[in-house]
Amino acid sequence: MDNTATGTNQQGESLADQVRSAVIWRSGSQILAQLVQWAATFLVIRILDPHDYGLFAMTGVIMVFLNLLNGYGLASGLIQKPDIGRREIRQLFGMLIVLNFSLGIAQFALAPLAAAYYRQDLVTQLLRVQALVYFTTPFVALPYALLSRAMDFRLQARINIIASMASAAAALGGALAGLGVWTLVFAPMVMFAVRAIGMAITLKWLCWPSFDFRGAGDLARFGGVMAAGQLFWFVQSQADVFIAGRYFSAHDLGIYTTSLFLTQIFVAKFVPPLNEVAFSAYARMQDDVSAMGRAFVKSVGIIMVASLPFYAGLAATAEPLVRTMLGDKWIAAVPIVRLLALAMPFMTLQVLISPACDARGRPGIGVRNGAVGAVILGAAFLTGVRYGLDGLALAWIAAYPMYLAISLWRSLDVIGTNVQALAGVIAAPLLAASVMGGSVVLVDHALPIMAAPPRLAILVLVGALVYLGWLLLFARGLVRDLLAIVRKRPLPA
Repeated sequence: MDNTATGTNQQGESLADQVRSAVIWRSGSQILAQLVQWAATFLVIRILDPHDYGLFAMTGVIMVFLNLLNGYGLASGLIQKPDIGRREIRQLFGMLIVLNFSLGIAQFALAPLAAAYYRQDLVTQLLRVQALVYFTTPFVALPYALLSRAMDFRLQARINIIASMASAAAALGGALAGLGVWTLVFAPMVMFAVRAIGMAITLKWLCWPSFDFRGAGDLARFGGVMAAGQLFWFVQSQADVFIAGRYFSAHDLGIYTTSLFLTQIFVAKFVPPLNEVAFSAYARMQDDVSAMGRAFVKSVGIIMVASLPFYAGLAATAEPLVRTMLGDKWIAAVPIVRLLALAMPFMTLQVLISPACDARGRPGIGVRNGAVGAVILGAAFLTGVRYGLDGLALAWIAAYPMYLAISLWRSLDVIGTNVQALAGVIAAPLLAASVMGGSVVLVDHALPIMAAPPRLAILVLVGALVYLGWLLLFARGLVRDLLAIVRKRPLPA
């Protein structure tokens, strides 16, 4: 596959049309895939115990850390380069193979050390089996880069949906078969394997890897800088679990990580695919700073319209939500969900910054932002963990606004916008979400005693009506942008 091939889908389409199509396919497929996975995930959560999720979270810290080096930063470098040829593609494939086979061996060797740190012998076996995942990464990362470069997310969408279905089936089958924590290990392994096989069969991209890396210095440097930024992101996103795993029991760690899963559904599952589209789009306009700034502000506004009511709703309905979706044995998660939901809007805005800076050829800004976040959040978690689950959740609320403020101060000039522009698009959905949350709380107090599912349904309906009504009255511009995407109409410039 060469540069001409990757550019085929771009002919005859405007950038706005490509972005709109990419958003629909990438985020739409993500929604469908996640709905399939969530249906199985929540059933599995009801079957398994918090202890199982605590053990799995301990292995997750190691997996996330080593995955920083798995080559997706190199793949992003391929997306960002103006021109590529077959030689660059073969070199990237070779780099991915070397990196990931080395990571698999390293995880196998380091597994006993992780088990000793957490004082859980089973962690050794879990990590060694999970090391097999690295062997599928080269066969996913390279075609992902080629398709993202062409802003062709349709094929990815189809494969992701099939892989999600296979993973969901494996998870549900494992839970019903009584595999316990091994259910959580095998399900993602199935997903990655199906995704790799699907890419190889349908895209027909396979080529001989090249292990002659001469001339690939720019690609390696770009990937290295992005990996450095991701290293700091790892400290931010995993420091709490790493620290809590040493202080808390596996049961309490399971309560905390499952609460985090619920509150991070939007920022972890919906925002990343949108960021993939954004990075590809920003890379096209990297020389037009004002256009990038306008695009960034518009994307922030649209994402906040969707995310803010989600977080406000989580905080307002935590108790019936946990009882309905997870079951009564997870009731200890209720106060943690309420607290974490208040911090997630800051995290959502934070993760939108790096793609714009990276596309401008300034990945170092993301690295510096990440370093600041690693220090601030790491210190907050070390302090908060001493006060139990509530203290760890409060650390998020205390630290993330400070981290976001520093990141915005450093990044907005590079992106081509300012705080006033961001505040202008965030104010209306923030006010609407606040009114919605307050209304839901008042209605909840007025309801008679009833089972959790109908109570949750009533509160969700009330929240949706209040939020949509408020937006239609006070934020019609943002509503029009959302409708333009759904109806496939041109977005305003």
